[in-house]
Amino acid sequence: MIVDCAIYRDGRRSDGPEDLSDALGEARAAGGFVWIGLHEPTEAEFELVSQEFGLHPLAVEDALKAHQRPKLEVYDDSLFAVLKPVVYEPDSDAVSTGELMIFLGDAFAVVVRHGEGAPLKAVRQRLEHEPQLLGKGPTAVLYAIADAAVDHYLDVAVELQTDLEELEAEVFSPDGGGSRHTASRIYNFKRQILEFRRATGPLAPPLARLAGTGAFGAGVPFVNERARPFFRDVSDHLMRVNESVENLDRLVSDILSAHLAQMSVRQNDDMRKISAWAAMAAVPTMIAGIYGMNFDHMPELHRVWGYPAVILLMAALEVLLFRQFKRRGWL
Repeated sequence: MIVDCAIYRDGRRSDGPEDLSDALGEARAAGGFVWIGLHEPTEAEFELVSQEFGLHPLAVEDALKAHQRPKLEVYDDSLFAVLKPVVYEPDSDAVSTGELMIFLGDAFAVVVRHGEGAPLKAVRQRLEHEPQLLGKGPTAVLYAIADAAVDHYLDVAVELQTDLEELEAEVFSPDGGGSRHTASRIYNFKRQILEFRRATGPLAPPLARLAGTGAFGAGVPFVNERARPFFRDVSDHLMRVNESVENLDRLVSDILSAHLAQMSVRQNDDMRKISAWAAMAAVPTMIAGIYGMNFDHMPELHRVWGYPAVILLMAALEVLLFRQFKRRGWL
């Protein structure tokens, strides 16, 4: 469905006509551009938009099916960019991603949203309060959306870092590290970081291309050349996010290794205790087993003090073994 449609002239908004075929012509005639926002459109709903704005069929297919990696593609009549906004729920420790498909032309910006978490309404309101920036044309829309998405990445990275510190404290606590649910929590947290990385990692090359840095020195069609410094700023922020994600991933792996090592040490301690108690139980069992044999001629068998002597011997050996195991930390 079409969420919003407006024409912007010199950064000032005027509601677009109901007929989309008139919107683009009106925007071009006024020297402005038309900005259309759609939320999970059906094929029939998006067909009119794609026909009126001359969108490439492959890009239209990607916009309808979603589940795309962040990317930037240039077609004859438009530029197609994909971003994945991220939402983190601290209560459930879950990272969820949406998708934003942005079509940019000489006088139009078409934004298709899938899922939740995309700050499009706030972006449009912020831009409408900055007519000088919005007056730069469709490039301002792409920049503002990318900047808002990457800034939110930073917020999510901070929240993940906070929860990771709590998980680390639980793992290294005297009792919490031995919980059977701890390993599953660590694995789940690692999966959330992987989901986060899928949104932030592939976005680096497209932003570098928009910023004109590295191997992507050539200009990008439909993007104002003077916007390169702004995209470089967004690219720098994304670099910080990717570094944070790498650090988080390494820390989670280290925490998991430490947890497994703790579990192994605890199991070894338990096995030593079991072995010590088994050894202590074996001594009286052996002595009692010997005297339980049906022989007539055995030492001290017919003496009055034979029974208490054997019991005393068992007790002395048990005390000796207990002290030895205790000294070595087995008990």
